[in-house]
Amino acid sequence: MSEKITDSVEAIEVEAERILQEARNRANQILLEAKEESKKMLSSPLPLDAVRAECESIVSKARTDADQTIKDSDKRAAETAANAEKKLEETVQLVVKIVAGKS
Repeated sequence: MSEKITDSVEAIEVEAERILQEARNRANQILLEAKEESKKMLSSPLPLDAVRAECESIVSKARTDADQTIKDSDKRAAETAANAEKKLEETVQLVVKIVAGKS
């Protein structure tokens, strides 16, 4: 009986050692694949052309928007100046009427 138990324990130990060796081999394979992948990633060029193109596009759009805002502001400033001149003329006419007694 004790020989049977010893044989069973030895068989379990052999099986455990085989499983551990398979696990070590698989872990080493995974590490090797990971190292190769990281080398590929480090050696590949960054897509700077796409980034530069996007940057230029953003700057161009910002300039266009700024130019349009400036044009709109100039137009409003001109309208405000015209309105101010018109109101000044109306005020002068009113003051002249009051002074002349024609109100």
